[in-house]
Amino acid sequence: MNKPVISPRRNARRLALQALYQWEMTGKDAMLIISDFQATPNYRKVDKQYFKLLVNGVIAQMENIDKIIKPHLKTEVEELTMIEQAVLRLSLFELINQIEIPYRVIINEALELTKTFGTKEGFRFVNGVLDALARQQRPYEFEKKD
Repeated sequence: MNKPVISPRRNARRLALQALYQWEMTGKDAMLIISDFQATPNYRKVDKQYFKLLVNGVIAQMENIDKIIKPHLKTEVEELTMIEQAVLRLSLFELINQIEIPYRVIINEALELTKTFGTKEGFRFVNGVLDALARQQRPYEFEKKD
């Protein structure tokens, strides 16, 4: 049975999540982390520009991203699992900055990442927070079409 082909953009999100996790764990410079990932075999199958945009963008906008996420949580952002933090930050960055990507695609990608790397039930939490964030950031995508 053939494995499904994963798109370069999905691979970029996957590697960006791993890079953001590593950045959070180690405090290592983002450029060094990006360089480390560029040296891996998986990097061949990645939308390289999008990977760099995601990693650098999330890190550069982290303070603002966390401020936007915070009201949608019952706890502090820092108290979430590191995967949940990284997925929410990555997804919110896309919701804010990649308006050409429908919110449903962003949420679906986030749920897939959370199911792969997160806790067993983490995807439900991520889905709820991202749905609220999408409605806040992109109300025009929720308006009824006449």
